[in-house]
Amino acid sequence: MNDEPHSSPSPVQEDFARLLNEFTPCAHLQRGDVVQGRIVRVSRDLILVDVGTKCEGTISGPELEQMDPKTIAQLKPGDRVMVYVVDPEGPGGVPVLSFTRAQAEQDWAYACSLQEKGELVELTVAAANRGGLIVYLGRLRGFIPASHLSPSRGAPRVSDPDCWQFLSRLIGASLKLAIIEADQERNRLILSERVAEQQRQVRSKADILNSLREGEIRRGRVSNLTPFGAFVDIGGVDGLVHLSEISWRRIEHPGEVLHIGQEVEVVILSVDRERQRISLSIKRLQPDPWTSAGQRYQVGQLVECRVTRLTRWGAFACIVGDEEIEGLIHTSELDGPDGDAIREFVHPNHVLTVRIIRMEPERHRLGLSLRQVEQWEGTAGPDAPQVGVEADGRPLEDVYA
Repeated sequence: MNDEPHSSPSPVQEDFARLLNEFTPCAHLQRGDVVQGRIVRVSRDLILVDVGTKCEGTISGPELEQMDPKTIAQLKPGDRVMVYVVDPEGPGGVPVLSFTRAQAEQDWAYACSLQEKGELVELTVAAANRGGLIVYLGRLRGFIPASHLSPSRGAPRVSDPDCWQFLSRLIGASLKLAIIEADQERNRLILSERVAEQQRQVRSKADILNSLREGEIRRGRVSNLTPFGAFVDIGGVDGLVHLSEISWRRIEHPGEVLHIGQEVEVVILSVDRERQRISLSIKRLQPDPWTSAGQRYQVGQLVECRVTRLTRWGAFACIVGDEEIEGLIHTSELDGPDGDAIREFVHPNHVLTVRIIRMEPERHRLGLSLRQVEQWEGTAGPDAPQVGVEADGRPLEDVYA
């Protein structure tokens, strides 16, 4: 066994390696490489390309026949081109190159890049068959299944006899497309107009969400009504106007004051970009009726109210003719003036004459009494007594809904 360390190459060995490299100039080229070369000569049956080796590579035979004559006519010595290495050591050690396969490799790389980045591409429909449309991405033949056209086109099913005529009418049309499959090994390039449309909508929604600011006023259109509020389209995205933000007066359903398709002005209350939720208000663009309630009403005053709802704490009622102002008749104030127990007879829409016993306009709260209707005669006004209604140890302000 020889334990001596390996000696470095001698000058003779280095010269031999250099000469070997010079006389095997294609050793650094690999089959399947796409490299840049410089055209040396163009003739009817041969194109010579300098790819950095001692001998030029050739494009000839069937490869040359596949090339568009117009493309060949535009090539001239000195032009830089990308070529595909078909065989690094062809006949006589001369590299065999392909111009069209290099373009196809670049096209596949471009297609894969578009798919990975989720970018769209606009292509012209070249042909149609019974299953869909044919487009070309560079030299790649792509297919758009009929089921992947935009739903807005209303394309018939492939099994429908009218589908062929429908697809044929799209030849020559320019479509924005997303690549949903780019498989070079299987030579499959599948595109979708439907997916492209979905991606545009998602991006458009994200852009709109990013542009919204709290407190901003927007004009929109009512797109849907639900028991809990109204959805309003404000230029491509829907925001929710909660039931409590539609009107200053109490309503049971948005349909009482709104209808689908109605144009409304809304103010943006909040924007949750992560959850893609927008809170809107209609009523905050209208004057707050409670601001001047203290000028129209005072403690001790008798008013007619319509019962709006019943709760365990009593009955809520709005002032007739001023329905935005709603107060609470606490259960302890629901007896009649003579002490008669009439609370079981009170029902929604029942109109009652009641006395105002508490005013808190700044908090949108009003205390009412049926029991005290015949009391305070001659004492109504600022000096009238304030009655703090309580039940089960809970003050009035804790029972407002």
